[in-house]
Amino acid sequence: MSLKGKHIGFGLTGSHCTYEEVMPEMEKLVSLGAKVTPFVTHTVQSTDTKFGKSEDWIERIKSITDEPIVNTIPLAEPFGPATPLDCMVIAPITGNSTSKFANALTDSPVLMGAKATLRNGKPVVLGISTNDALGLNGVNIMRLMATKNIYFIPFGQDHPYKKPNSLVADMTRLADTVEAAISGEQIQPVLVQRYNQ
Repeated sequence: MSLKGKHIGFGLTGSHCTYEEVMPEMEKLVSLGAKVTPFVTHTVQSTDTKFGKSEDWIERIKSITDEPIVNTIPLAEPFGPATPLDCMVIAPITGNSTSKFANALTDSPVLMGAKATLRNGKPVVLGISTNDALGLNGVNIMRLMATKNIYFIPFGQDHPYKKPNSLVADMTRLADTVEAAISGEQIQPVLVQRYNQ
């Protein structure tokens, strides 16, 4: 299956350390011919960290896709019936946004885009990046894994000794996961080796 002509929403939440991994994957979707609409949370557009300034990340997104950035809930709402997506990606999705999504809280443009996509019976692909995936957020991840039309980019422990509860997706599998999800399949294996000694 080709992603050419598919309309993909690409949501980013506040796992700043992961942006460098996901930007090439957004570029890959565009290079494969997908129409990519970026969605960002307030944290993405307003927080500077040691991993970069928010304005620089926003400019990087704008350099990848010509589609306008969806940065408010009202801008995200039309992606329900009015402007349906073929797939909504959230990569990275933090533990905070994971817990909200699993419990039907819609307080950001990214989560509104995901909710709208599920409403249309279309797939949502999640690329987790959270330090509490094997802690309190474990129940939320499992709830989402058991939910219809939600798919996961393969993930694993990034450092089981220093951060034993942390899981991070292998973002290089993003496009493959999206392609499988649009076909109604979860790419396998979901659990992969991420830690290199």
